[in-house]
Amino acid sequence: MSKSYIDEPMTEAFVYETSQIVETLEEVIIASEKVGMFSAESINEIFRFMHTIKGSSAMMMFNDMSTLAHRLEDIFYVIREDMEISYDFTVLIDLILESIDYFKIELMKVKNGENPDGDQSVLLSQVSSYLEAIKTPDTTVVKPKEEPQQKYYIRPNKKDQNVQCYQAIIWYKPDAEMENIRAYTVVHNIADLVEEVVYSPADIIENDKSADEIRQHGFKLLMQTTSTKEAIKSYLEGTIFMEKLEFESITEQQYAEFLAAQSQPEESNEIKIPETSKKYVESQEKKEKQDISINTKQSMISVNIDKLDKLMDMVGELVIAEAMVTQNPEMIDLEIESFDKASRQLHKITGELQDMVMAIRMIPLSKTFMKMHRIVRDMTRRLDKQVQLEVFGEETEVDKNIIEKIADPLMHIIRNAIDHGIESASERIEKGKSSQGSIILEAKNSGSDVLICIKDDGKGLDKKKLYDKAIDQGLINSSFGELSDRELYHLILHPGFSTKEEVTEFSGRGVGMDVVAKNIESVGGTVLVDSVPGEGTTITLKIPLTLAIIEGMNIKVGHSRFTLPIVTIRESFRPQNSEIIKDTHGQEMIMVRGLCYPIVRLKEEYDIPHGEEDVEKGILIMVEEDNKSCCIFADELLGQQQVVVKALPEYVKKYKQIKGLGGCTLLGDGSISLILDVGEFNLSNVNAKVQV
Repeated sequence: MSKSYIDEPMTEAFVYETSQIVETLEEVIIASEKVGMFSAESINEIFRFMHTIKGSSAMMMFNDMSTLAHRLEDIFYVIREDMEISYDFTVLIDLILESIDYFKIELMKVKNGENPDGDQSVLLSQVSSYLEAIKTPDTTVVKPKEEPQQKYYIRPNKKDQNVQCYQAIIWYKPDAEMENIRAYTVVHNIADLVEEVVYSPADIIENDKSADEIRQHGFKLLMQTTSTKEAIKSYLEGTIFMEKLEFESITEQQYAEFLAAQSQPEESNEIKIPETSKKYVESQEKKEKQDISINTKQSMISVNIDKLDKLMDMVGELVIAEAMVTQNPEMIDLEIESFDKASRQLHKITGELQDMVMAIRMIPLSKTFMKMHRIVRDMTRRLDKQVQLEVFGEETEVDKNIIEKIADPLMHIIRNAIDHGIESASERIEKGKSSQGSIILEAKNSGSDVLICIKDDGKGLDKKKLYDKAIDQGLINSSFGELSDRELYHLILHPGFSTKEEVTEFSGRGVGMDVVAKNIESVGGTVLVDSVPGEGTTITLKIPLTLAIIEGMNIKVGHSRFTLPIVTIRESFRPQNSEIIKDTHGQEMIMVRGLCYPIVRLKEEYDIPHGEEDVEKGILIMVEEDNKSCCIFADELLGQQQVVVKALPEYVKKYKQIKGLGGCTLLGDGSISLILDVGEFNLSNVNAKVQV
């Protein structure tokens, strides 16, 4: 597949729509598995999903995907038409989930510009075998009970002495369409009035072309009944979309001759859906979409995420442009009332525009959380463990770019919780716990951040074991007593660190939790680990609502400008020289309200040639992150403003690797300000501060 091909809007629309269907389908399957059955609504929904995937895949000439969807559609067609049919629910769930995995992989290939060439033959064979197993000779809608002929209905108490025979020919209106389906409806519904009915064409279900024959020659029914002629005629006259009805009495001889003329139906192993049925389903879907569009026409549209990204960038540029206008050095000393008024109005509009764009980009975590149910399901079955996943706060919204970054970390954490944390049922019972483990996945807002907590009730982390392993791997050189619980727990975030002795398909290689930490840090978030031995582990992901624009405090050091995220600043103050102390390593520190904070001089940290050295002439800004603090020394505060976060140039990130820099931004006067990542400085632990 060429690159240009994947850029076609049709392919993009196919990937988007099919991905949405597959995700929703997975939710339906997982939900159905929890209750142990498919509801009638779920069956219809799954049937429609498969029908849509089949059709859209065929349209895109992805025949393997279409064939598999067609087989699954056949299965749910059979189940839908006979709700009493018996089938292996568990096997069907497995087959559908395997098919979903196949669809996901193929969609990813299409998205990446590759051919969807996955081998589905084994899966297709399994699905086909399943279909054959549930099919019975009477799986057509009009089900014969004893007679071998399929194309007429016979009531059990037939052959009454007062049976009369009638013939009816129904002519549908030219624009009726779906004539064979409408004919089937007549046959199905008239069953309560007649003892026996034979009709032509006889193959209205199997033969898609039977609709054409009905248009040309009408739909002919011959009936044996004890009902009155008026009752039968009256019923047939109520046929929808009927243009003309020919109705007359016939002899039993004529009825017998017509019956004899009917050939035996051909045996077919394939469940067919009449073409008109397909049209009907499509028309129903179209009607539903139209109904939806009527209700949501003015409020819901789909927008390419690239366009939203570009809109966000433009809003960012607008924020910068506003700052360049309102903070123009040449305008600062001028007092122009109209300019000030216009500036305030511009700031108000810019802020509202920014809020609106941010709101557009915010999407709930529910889709991401829903995927975790599948992870739990698959792992518990493979590891033979009993684990229940409870989800709270899935309606919490975060920026779309952030959601894409946290899906993998969540998956790793939950996999680790099941593999490492939750004990086996027998082990849990021995410990006096319920045989079923529990994982709670919860999201909630906390200021400008979102907290996502993953809490399990497993065996918890063994601090001594973590310490010994870290010593063996040379990760630390402190004594056990010098490390806080949090520092010990955070060892699991080190690359390559694992206490699991055996490598399994899920864990044990020390890869996973470090990926979690890196992914979360890449979006400006942090990972907190807490644990109670024997009771479980809680991992909290603290992530920002958005990455694009932050409230920052600009500071000056020499001729350089830096920006500190407002959320990290606790206070600022001018110290006295006498308040500065030094430890045995020469590290400057200051006592504030009885607690000791290290001082970070940006002038020395980044070797800035100019800048204040006298602490009494500069200012200290106390910053805190993850319960750790320090005081940053700067020449002066320039003021608070919204800043647009720009990534550092690639060569800076790759080769320089300068500590403490999280990005850069453009200030109103056109100068560049470096955004500080305070978490990378030498911070002291707030909770572990020792009063001097």
